[in-house]
Amino acid sequence: MLIVADENIPLLDAFFEGFGEIRRYPGRSLDAASVKDADVLLVRSVTKVDRQLLEGSNVRFVGTCTIGTDHLDLGYFAEAGIHWSSAPGCNARGVVDYVLGSLLTLAELDGVGLAQRVYGVVGAGEVGGRLVRVLRGLGWQVLVCDPLRQAREGGDFVSLQAILDRCDVISLHTPLQRDGEHPTWHLLAAEQLARLRPGAWLVNASRGPVVDNAALRELLLDREDVHAVLDVWEGEPQVDLQLADLCTLATPHIAGYSLDGRQRGTAQIYQALCRFLGQAEQVQLADLLPRPPLAQVELDGEADLEWALATLCRAVYDPRRDDADFRRSLSDDVGEQRAAFDQLRKHYPPRREIEGLAVRVRGEAPQLVQMVSALGGVVV
Repeated sequence: MLIVADENIPLLDAFFEGFGEIRRYPGRSLDAASVKDADVLLVRSVTKVDRQLLEGSNVRFVGTCTIGTDHLDLGYFAEAGIHWSSAPGCNARGVVDYVLGSLLTLAELDGVGLAQRVYGVVGAGEVGGRLVRVLRGLGWQVLVCDPLRQAREGGDFVSLQAILDRCDVISLHTPLQRDGEHPTWHLLAAEQLARLRPGAWLVNASRGPVVDNAALRELLLDREDVHAVLDVWEGEPQVDLQLADLCTLATPHIAGYSLDGRQRGTAQIYQALCRFLGQAEQVQLADLLPRPPLAQVELDGEADLEWALATLCRAVYDPRRDDADFRRSLSDDVGEQRAAFDQLRKHYPPRREIEGLAVRVRGEAPQLVQMVSALGGVVV
């Protein structure tokens, strides 16, 4: 069996060498010639997998080590009899950590308490749903917009207009859909952006075109009260330099790039391939993940809750480092900029997740224990 894979997928050998030969390519350079003889194709979100890439090839299984599938032509897969799998939820916790770190930075800049803000989450799938649970676990007021889930389940969902009108913070976690009943391409265009509340914070860690980048740039030029945090961009790896400069935090599509999340994505595709081939799993992720460098945190029961929240989150991950690295990489030369964007992702340093962090609390402190549990920490 021949497996062609994006060279940036972690643990490729550990999970897949038992199936046969592995050939690695940069994800953006994969073409019909490189996949022609492959039986299995493993990609990330940077590779468009469609008829043009696969027609005439031997590929019968496509795995993407990502939550999203907007880069896969699922209609063609069905027509051609190609089995496929994504990795739903693999990096959800990493994105939640990214959002929490961003909120802490914005709160410090504006001098506001996070508990006093009203949060709007647009898209409540694997990532957004987990973010909602964490924010509500912290006791914060959260409104949720998800038309697809609302149609299936009913429940306490609100419209996008309600999010824009009532929320101080809007975090986007919707898949990218160009067509259909609920398209999300430019879900926030000029008209919607103009409705942002005074002092609003906008976080996009979903897909770049969910927000009209040109319209957002014009809004930020006109309204200094609005803060934007962008991890995803229209046209990436090319970035609107002026928009990046206007953002409070700007990063190169790494919100979900925790070590755990990336390796979890590979594990999920390995499991899917085993099911497709009818083979038993021989490799377990738990045997491959390294121990986290932060073994345990100890907090006094009298600790201030806001301080404790910031300390726990930033002890594991602080997005300001990624923002600084990204800004240093930006260049007026388009070729250099595109290359630097991919290099930051390719050589991204190991980053762990808050979930599972062991926290010892000295004394009786039920509010502190609740906060730790809401974050996903383990009170020991």
